[in-house]
Amino acid sequence: MKSIRLVLPLLPFLLAAAPAPQAAPETITLRAGKLFDGRGGVLSGATVTVAGSRITAVDPRSRAAATYDLSGLTLLPGGIDTHVHIGWHFGKDGKLYDEDSKTETAGDVALHAAENGYRMLLSGITTVQSLGAPEDKDLREAVARGILPGPRILTSLAPLSAETGTSEQIRETVKKRAAEGADVIKIFASKSIREGGAPTMSQEQLDAACGEAKAHHLRSAVHSHGIESTRRAVMAGCTSIEHGALLDAATLRLMAEHGTYFDPNIDLVFRNYFENKAHYLGIGNYTEEGFAQMQLAVPKALAVFKEALAIPRLKVVFGTDAVAGAHGRNFEELIYRVQKGGQDPLAALISATSLAAESLGLKDKIGAIAPGLEADLIAVDGDPTKDITAIERVVFVMKGGRVVKNELGRR
Repeated sequence: MKSIRLVLPLLPFLLAAAPAPQAAPETITLRAGKLFDGRGGVLSGATVTVAGSRITAVDPRSRAAATYDLSGLTLLPGGIDTHVHIGWHFGKDGKLYDEDSKTETAGDVALHAAENGYRMLLSGITTVQSLGAPEDKDLREAVARGILPGPRILTSLAPLSAETGTSEQIRETVKKRAAEGADVIKIFASKSIREGGAPTMSQEQLDAACGEAKAHHLRSAVHSHGIESTRRAVMAGCTSIEHGALLDAATLRLMAEHGTYFDPNIDLVFRNYFENKAHYLGIGNYTEEGFAQMQLAVPKALAVFKEALAIPRLKVVFGTDAVAGAHGRNFEELIYRVQKGGQDPLAALISATSLAAESLGLKDKIGAIAPGLEADLIAVDGDPTKDITAIERVVFVMKGGRVVKNELGRR
């Protein structure tokens, strides 16, 4: 019943008639009390004009009547989470759903994924990269068509690992993913942190995976916790390192030198596991020993994050590894990075907007408030550039020029 209640608000989107092909796009104006542009710029008062799905103007001087008066709020680009698992959910038995159990229909699975996406959208996350499952593709396309509200979705469809095979087999698998419509290639180059995080793929395998991805104009996101697996991925030209809980300063500097993005997931994923331990325990490597390893990893991951902030030119992006139980809580990770990791609030916000967009190859489309970009906008109660906790007080969400949340009670 819970899933049904969350899906009910989607019905207007499913029933709405498509606009006439010849109709001019509606023009909407939003007046902000403060505006953070996603690239480091902050304006005290501005009016943003939107036509159709795009921003057409940002005027710091306009005092004309606005369609939406957000004058008591801070307006900023929608959040971009570069690492989620949008379909993960707890099954009918309360445990992490395992597709091999065959206890749910394809429709059940799809509805859970749609629910997770809707939760994240309402929380202010307007774009996610799901790393990833084949089922992501249908949801990605439904959201893109406008028949379901949800964040913009990029997906790897399915991961590669050492078990994928030889270098040639890996290349063939990357070609297959490209043909299937993957946005990114996900690669497991190390074991889970629950198993110690040791390297699992050779240099040749990573060269094949990331090299073939580049040949198909695809990015590569590499699950890697330790020094050696990360070094191999960097030398293979892979796009991003995910997790990296066991890295050292030298490896972080190597990443900076090669322009490799770093997506450390240092809080929400761990805390969510601990809070929902009963739902995970007994599934795969979610054992007592695995949970003990995760407990040990928390201070290590935080120390690596602090080290990363001190490395010049290292591109640290926002990602949560949101799994079952964490969707819609994404911004908790950003708050932790500022309050416990010591990151400057402005830098944290950039990591979740324009820098995240850059890492996804979408800097000319999303991640900032500027003319020509998609109108993915959120308004929060407070000023997150000074008080990062304001990022959770989302009262207004627009995605692609379409208002999906408005708690102001007025237009």
